Amino acid sequence: MNDRLRNIGEYVSAPDDDMIICRCEEITKGEIRRAVHEGMWTMQEIRRYLRCGMGLCQGQTCSRLVKGIVAAELKVNPSVIKPATSRGPIRPTEMSILAMEEL
Repeated sequence: MNDRLRNIGEYVSAPDDDMIICRCEEITKGEIRRAVHEGMWTMQEIRRYLRCGMGLCQGQTCSRLVKGIVAAELKVNPSVIKPATSRGPIRPTEMSILAMEEL
């Protein structure tokens, strides 16, 4: 799977490349396919490059779809592709809120 020297062929656009896969970040199937052909072969790389799975749903809606697209482009079974690391969303907190907290 991580054999970066393997030739997966050139990117060829498909009729459904304009289909939105990640609704939170508005990422299309074509953008994901192009990223794979540019060398992003893991879910973590796709996530960092395109922000798929980093929106409000944290990948609950799109992660399986993205994984399927990556697997299809690499011509591998989706089960060999490791999921991206999940993390909870972080929001800034004002220091005044933390200062008011009682111990």
